Amino acid sequence: MYALVTGGSSGMGEVFARELAKAGYNLLIVSNRDADNRRVAEQIASLYGVDAIPIYSDLTADDAAERLYAEVQSRGLQVEVLISNAGMLIFSQMCRTSIEALDKIIALHCTTPTKLCRLFAEQMAERGKGYILLVSSITAWTPFPTVSHYASTKAYLKSLGEALWYEYRERGVGITTLLPSAVDTPLYNLDNKTRRRLLLCGVMMSAESVVQKALKAMFRRQARCLPGLLTKVEALLCAIMPRWALLPILKIPAVKSILRKV
Repeated sequence: MYALVTGGSSGMGEVFARELAKAGYNLLIVSNRDADNRRVAEQIASLYGVDAIPIYSDLTADDAAERLYAEVQSRGLQVEVLISNAGMLIFSQMCRTSIEALDKIIALHCTTPTKLCRLFAEQMAERGKGYILLVSSITAWTPFPTVSHYASTKAYLKSLGEALWYEYRERGVGITTLLPSAVDTPLYNLDNKTRRRLLLCGVMMSAESVVQKALKAMFRRQARCLPGLLTKVEALLCAIMPRWALLPILKIPAVKSILRKV
């Protein structure tokens, strides 16, 4: 059986691929970084003795999901685990975000994952077994200025995953939504000193820790995974915080200065 990991050539996606290979799964490494796909696939195959296939795909394309599904079918492979991990983070106010960037983030976080679930979950249901993990974010719980496009698309994934959990739970397919807070990956483009500081104080979690908790929840067919105590506290605070509570924060001079730049 195979596990398909989108965004599997770096960050959490690469860690997902390695952890699944340790568990004995053959891998399909999917991203728009062809050289990195091949590097990760070769390393995983060498280290864990599994089949690791790199697949180049621009997951922001309109028909990306259909093309990826067709390629898997043409190879005669069965996907038991789907990790929908590929993502992008843009820090900018909506008025300064290009239409092209909006198209890409909506396709990557909403359109393609939805279609992949539609295609692969049904095939899993026919076999009576399968697992899907959708990578959302803590930002799905409340509006975040400067990442409105990111947070809203992650909220879509949260809603999608939890609804599909109900739809497929009696058909042998587990659908789990991962809602992490800050994770130590290249997504944030931080220097090593800042990363170490954030990890030490618990503001940021290691990719390995998040992935291990996520896979544990997925194989238990849990609907939701909020890794770490701080993440659970953040989610609770975000859920109960009234919208007006952000207004005083946005008036702080330092925050206003940041908002003017993004």
